[in-house]
Amino acid sequence: MIRSWCPGSARAALVAGSVLTGAAQALAQPLVLAQTIDLPAVAGRIDHLAIDLEGKRLFVAALAAGSLEVIDLRAGKRVARFAPLSEPQGVAYDAARRRVVVASGGSGRVDAYESAPRPVAGVGDLDDADNLRFDARAGRLFVGYGRALAVLDPERWAVTRRIALPGHPEAFEHEPPGARIFVNVPSAGSIAVIDLSTGTISASWPVKGAAGNFAMALDDASHRLYVATRRPPLLLAYDTETGRRVAELPLCGDADDLFFDARRRQLYAVCGQGVVDVVARRAPERYEAAERLQTAPGARTGLFVAELSTLFVAVPAGAGAAAQIRAYTIP
Repeated sequence: MIRSWCPGSARAALVAGSVLTGAAQALAQPLVLAQTIDLPAVAGRIDHLAIDLEGKRLFVAALAAGSLEVIDLRAGKRVARFAPLSEPQGVAYDAARRRVVVASGGSGRVDAYESAPRPVAGVGDLDDADNLRFDARAGRLFVGYGRALAVLDPERWAVTRRIALPGHPEAFEHEPPGARIFVNVPSAGSIAVIDLSTGTISASWPVKGAAGNFAMALDDASHRLYVATRRPPLLLAYDTETGRRVAELPLCGDADDLFFDARRRQLYAVCGQGVVDVVARRAPERYEAAERLQTAPGARTGLFVAELSTLFVAVPAGAGAAAQIRAYTIP
C-alpha cells in the first residue's frame, strides 16, 4: 500500500490500493531475504543489535534470555554467548578497542567485553541502562539510563557527565560534528534537544497528537529528524534547524527501531506488528510508504548496516520455531 504526505494535506492520504503498482515498484528499493540464522535457546524478547564490520560479527542483546549472542556472519551461525546478564538492552561496538559494550537494565551496568564472557571494564550506578551510542570522533560513549543521559569515557571507563531529562530516554541521535543530541522522551511526550557544550536541554519539541515516541533516525545532511510513534502509529519528520514538524505518515504498529538509508533516501521501520515498513523520501517534504515486508509478530528490533546494504531483523522464538536473525539485502 502506498501512502504519501506533502505540505498542505492535513494528514497522510491514500494514493493507491493495497497492491503496489508497477511504477511504484520500480521506484522502491525492495528488501530481499538473503540469510537466516537460528538462535537456539533464546526465548522471549530480543532487544538491540550492533556490528563489528571488520570481524563480520553481529551482536544481539537477548533481553529475556539474559545473554549477548555473538554471530559470525561469514559462517552464518552463533559462535559465542555471554551470560548471565541482567536484562541486556543496549549494545554497541567499540572498533578502536575491539570491544563490545553492553548496557544491562536490570543491574544498571555498562560493561565492555573482548573475547570472553567476563567483562574487561565497566561502570555501575546507571539505573535501567538502555540505549548506547558511540561518538568515535570525540572518543566518548553516550548512555541512556534512568531519567538522564550519561557521557562515558571508554578509555578510563568513567562517567564524565550526567545530563538530566524529564523522563526515561529511549532512542537518541547524535548530530555531527557533535554539537547536539536529540532524545526521545516518551513519558514527557517530547523530543529533548541537548546542547553538549553546556550539558543542558536547549529545546523541547512536543510530539503533538501522538504518543509512544520510541524509535528515531537522523538525516543530518538534510536537517531532518524522524520519529516513530506508537499511539497512533506514525512517522513524524522534524526540521532540525527550526524544530518544526514538516511531515507525518501512517506507519506499522509497535515500532522500536528506525533507520535512515542515506544512499537510497529511504527509511526502515522495524515493527512488532510483524512487518518492516519502507518509507521513501521523494522530495524535501514528501514521503511515500513504498513497501511493507512481512516478518513475524514481535520482531520489533533490528539494525541497518549501510556498509553492507543490509537490514538485520531480530525475530523472537514462537510456535515451535527458534529465534532468528534475518538479513535482508537492499539492491
